[in-house]
Amino acid sequence: MSSRPRVLVLAYTQRPQIAAEAARLRPSIERIADVVLYDETFAADLSTVEADFSIVMGGDGSILRAAHQMGNRQLPVLGVNLGKLGFLADLTPDEMLQVLPQVAAGDYHTVEHLMFDFTLLRGEKIASQLLGLNEATIQTGAPFSLLEVQLYVDAELVTTYSCDGLIVSTPVGSTAHNLSAGGPILRKDLEAFVISPISPPTLTNRPVVDSADRVYEMVVAEPHEGTSVVVDGRLVGRLKPHDRVRVQRAEQKFKLIEVAGHNYYRTLREKLGWGGRLRYADGR
Repeated sequence: MSSRPRVLVLAYTQRPQIAAEAARLRPSIERIADVVLYDETFAADLSTVEADFSIVMGGDGSILRAAHQMGNRQLPVLGVNLGKLGFLADLTPDEMLQVLPQVAAGDYHTVEHLMFDFTLLRGEKIASQLLGLNEATIQTGAPFSLLEVQLYVDAELVTTYSCDGLIVSTPVGSTAHNLSAGGPILRKDLEAFVISPISPPTLTNRPVVDSADRVYEMVVAEPHEGTSVVVDGRLVGRLKPHDRVRVQRAEQKFKLIEVAGHNYYRTLREKLGWGGRLRYADGR
């Protein structure tokens, strides 16, 4: 890396609080790095943009948008939390200013995270194809009765879930919708997927963790009128009978910059309230 690295800055400034903070931070960033593109809408074509790393301002939703926008050319991401939870966008604005000289000098560690290729197959045709970071989810939709979702792994039928939906999640996504549905937390650098049914009515339906080297397919033979498939919070479309929803490891990896003092278990404790100890009425 040169003495002045090339930096891509992504900040969704349509939100007033993000716009104000991004405007405050921008001069400090430009004193240390050459900003090759400053995108305020997450809509720019990044296919020809040459940069050493990217600074993403916002919340975890902004990190997801950035991952989708970078597509096949994933740059290391320094996430600045201007949102609420900030599980992926872990640094406060002031922390970012403190570590930026260090990062600009190339003194940082990059952790690569599993991404997935999502394909919606309708018969022999591809109806939709996306690159994902968090999860692919089938959701029941109106009239909101239980779905029968068949799960195939490497083309072999594993089971049929009776549920309100089914989630196939990466480790990064395990702390999102998967966690809310009762699924396990996977360390972000694991090479695995977790399959979690949403609100199954039986005690025997439990989340399953399996290798990222397998191909996962979900099939709903009789979807409801509103049964939909969602990737990273984005509606892909309504499912038709016997559509196949395929999830498999992507060639691309999401690259998150980690700095000293910020690690995975600290993030779990501070962001998710993972105390790990009992609290008694007398305050002990």
